[in-house]
Amino acid sequence: MNTSTAEKDNKKISSSFIYFFGSFGGILFGYDIGVMTGALPFLQDDWGLHGNASIIGWITSAVMFGAIFGGALAGQLSDKLGRRKMILISALIFVVGSVLSGIAPDNGQYYLIGVRILLGLAVGAASALVPAYMSEMAPAHLRGRLSGINQTMIVSGMLLSYIVDYLLKDLPEMYAWRLMLGLAAVPAIILFFGVLRLPESPRFLVRHNLLDAARRTLSYIRPSDEVEPELKQIQETVAAEAHAAQNSSWGMLFSGKYQYLVVAGIGVAAFQQFQGANAIFYYIPLIVETATGHAASSQLMWPIIQGVLLVLGSLVFLVIADKFNRRTLLKVGGTIMGLSFILPAIINSIMPDTNPMMIVFFLCIYVAFYSFTWAPLTWVIVGEIFPLAIRGRASGMASSFNWIGSFLVGLLFPIMTASMPQEIVFAIFGVICMLGVCFVTKCVPETRGHTLEEIEAQGTKRR
Repeated sequence: MNTSTAEKDNKKISSSFIYFFGSFGGILFGYDIGVMTGALPFLQDDWGLHGNASIIGWITSAVMFGAIFGGALAGQLSDKLGRRKMILISALIFVVGSVLSGIAPDNGQYYLIGVRILLGLAVGAASALVPAYMSEMAPAHLRGRLSGINQTMIVSGMLLSYIVDYLLKDLPEMYAWRLMLGLAAVPAIILFFGVLRLPESPRFLVRHNLLDAARRTLSYIRPSDEVEPELKQIQETVAAEAHAAQNSSWGMLFSGKYQYLVVAGIGVAAFQQFQGANAIFYYIPLIVETATGHAASSQLMWPIIQGVLLVLGSLVFLVIADKFNRRTLLKVGGTIMGLSFILPAIINSIMPDTNPMMIVFFLCIYVAFYSFTWAPLTWVIVGEIFPLAIRGRASGMASSFNWIGSFLVGLLFPIMTASMPQEIVFAIFGVICMLGVCFVTKCVPETRGHTLEEIEAQGTKRR
């Protein structure tokens, strides 16, 4: 039996190390979501892009466009090559894309768009692979909390990018945005060397008949008396699905017993983005500029405030993740988020002279609730709701739908705000939040505390 050097040496690695670097890909994901927030005002000044909403939207959203394909491709390849190997490849692509972004030629708008699409392949891969890896490593009773570490990593990456943007804001504009983008290579290098020592997912190993390696991996992350029972359960699941897996196709995702769970997982992933969160994260300096009239490049403290709210919310989620039902948190969070977007439009229509910073206050409420509900729970659900036979493809598709939403929000928000008041734009997102609550109520099963095999059984019952 052939095993990697990493798998042979894992006796020296603690479960904490495995969970930490298993979720560290979220740092890359978060850094690149956040970094353009601060870099964009300087890039606009350097390349004279003010008033060119289309190019601004494309530069900002190019990463999300690449991520649409990166998530689907990585999900499929991870079923053949393994979660660990695909995370390593993603880290290397991220290093290359970050460096190329930092050395973009002057007025190279289309060059930068192309490089950021390449970078998006790695970002999308991380968004699909990390939740799948963490859900397959975590025990059922801690899966929400450990998968929630991914969200803590994402928002920590965002906060890190906001702080880097703020620290570099006094540099000449032509250097400031280049360093902001290029420094993303640093966490990617850290991720690569950390993941080199990680074991492969036990479920992937069983699926490829590497039982000794799977047993060894489980021994690092489970009490000794739970290793054999869980290994047996995984074997039974893999055996039962072997025939289906051999004939696996994209068509399987929306047929038979899998349809209910696939629709639920993909729907949650899509709603998370169409609710408009990334409009805040990408454009908060420009939002404040529109509200106050002050230059966006002087508003870089606001992203840090948003980042702090996100990190605090993710820590709250780690505490409450396995104490409240997933559906309850999604419905409460979605309702408050929707009201936070809709109320400013109502108030402004009744009292037109209201302080324009009111919308920023409500956006902070939105971010606070998003941070411990839809933000982390989307990836928890995506990581745990899909059956093993289709998990790679389904996780990739969910990630792609998530990035389609993110891409469209990033692309269209500056165009929408150029043609209508900000309050109306956010009210539209508020209505989508409410539709998301309705979707969760009707279409999403409860997954808290259930094994991956029990969750799959729910899909069978709904046939």
